[in-house]
Amino acid sequence: MTKAQREVFFERLSALNPHPTTELKFSTPFELLVAVTLSAQATDVGVNKATEKLFKVANTPEAILALGVEGLKKYIKTIGLFNNKAKNIIATCQILIDQHQSEVPSERDALEALPGVGRKTANVVLNTAFGQPTMAVDTHIFRVSNRTGLAPGKTPLAVEKALLKRVPEHYLLNAHHWLILHGRYTCKARNPDCAHCPVIDVCRWKDKKKYHKDK
Repeated sequence: MTKAQREVFFERLSALNPHPTTELKFSTPFELLVAVTLSAQATDVGVNKATEKLFKVANTPEAILALGVEGLKKYIKTIGLFNNKAKNIIATCQILIDQHQSEVPSERDALEALPGVGRKTANVVLNTAFGQPTMAVDTHIFRVSNRTGLAPGKTPLAVEKALLKRVPEHYLLNAHHWLILHGRYTCKARNPDCAHCPVIDVCRWKDKKKYHKDK
């Protein structure tokens, strides 16, 4: 995809959704951190159902720590890998209290030092909670970047680095959300909705004609 095509790509996604954000529900950086930690191998809808009940009871490091691992499990048992996630979240709460005055740090190294927080989770928090132009490459962004020719790469890290170089700077802050939503609802893994794709003409996918039926 050329520089001009990349500009068109994000110009159109921006026009359709000027203020994109995560579909996870949160009101503080800490709630976002917990929600993103829970979202690994789980749907945002499923996470939101769990956190809606959890956050009414406990939405600070101290309050969740007070629940303990077993107490937290009761709220998140519908989410995949909930046993490990509960242990990681409780351990994270203790670290936030002991080392960060109960605040979520806004530095990558400090975030990635928290149990269960990898590069992708850190990028989501840095972007969504702290307004940093990071790129959290999940399965949707990885697929869209490779399929469209926007920023091909063999690994999530390679795609992340390619996106940071190729996304026009004035679109970089929100690009992460636009790409996730585009992959989730239009450029889907199976049966992509090419017929209603706003960027079909700049997409470089060689199989797009198979899915571009008459509207």
